[in-house]
Amino acid sequence: MTKADEQSSDVDLMTRLGAGDNAALGVLAERHQSRVTSLAYRLLGDWHRAEDVAQETFLRLHQAARHYRPEAKFTTWLYRIVYNLSIDEQRRAMGRPAARETPEPEGQDVSASDSAERREAARLVRDAVNSLPERQRRVLILHRYEGLRHSEIVAVTGWSRSAVESLLVRAYEHLRRSLEKYQDFAP
Repeated sequence: MTKADEQSSDVDLMTRLGAGDNAALGVLAERHQSRVTSLAYRLLGDWHRAEDVAQETFLRLHQAARHYRPEAKFTTWLYRIVYNLSIDEQRRAMGRPAARETPEPEGQDVSASDSAERREAARLVRDAVNSLPERQRRVLILHRYEGLRHSEIVAVTGWSRSAVESLLVRAYEHLRRSLEKYQDFAP
């Protein structure tokens, strides 16, 4: 990636891609691959399927480049593609057994003495998140793990703002109730 590519905005890269500069797709993929795959994984709970969704996302991005109009923030538009492809993949996989799993937070430097407690706390939170009703789980992943604001979640999911807010309130309340019996458990 050149210094000019590093400084190019996502919108500029999409414009270049739409004009036939396929190198711009490589820059976009390098820039967003990890977040795209991570979101797909959190929604699907399976790395192989998440990687397939990520690959399909960048294929769709390439196909849409000529008609791309920056009406929303680029990442919101990109997450909408990932979200929709993940939901489609879930529907296709309905007959296949698949474990839903929310990953542990990455990049935490922990000592050996408290790593077991942290792993146990992460497992308890993962289990509580996975026990949420599907729509609550999706909106919580977008809010908590991806850091999206309510308006961005509305754009990604297509749900109303009041639905998103209600789902978040219920999701966090459900988590509080599920985890309150472990309040003395301090990682």
